[in-house]
Amino acid sequence: MTEIPKFTVKKPPHLSHHPRPGYSVRGRIWLEKDGELYMGGGREMLLERIDKFGSIAAAARSMKLGYRNAWLWIEAANRLAPSPLVEKLPGGVGGGHARLTDEGRKAVERYRQLRAKLEEFVKEVGE
Repeated sequence: MTEIPKFTVKKPPHLSHHPRPGYSVRGRIWLEKDGELYMGGGREMLLERIDKFGSIAAAARSMKLGYRNAWLWIEAANRLAPSPLVEKLPGGVGGGHARLTDEGRKAVERYRQLRAKLEEFVKEVGE
């Protein structure tokens, strides 16, 4: 009878500095609507940082992400969501601001819950 290999759960590559020999189980999760990316790890991080900084530009800079890409991600997520996730507020001399809507906070929380379930599943499978 062939022995079933033991799986190990590893941290994502950007968190793990020492590769482990053998098999490992990893996973990522993202949400799509009609075949378009709605929410993934990068978008979740961008939304969290918009909530923290109150600015799309500051959130993008903190991620080393270009403003244009950040805005394209937000436009897509806003279009695919039941209601907008981010609102841009006009500004004066200092520029405008942005804020996460209640729908945006719900989307981030739902994504976190799904990611936690995936991590739990990966850990279970890897034992």
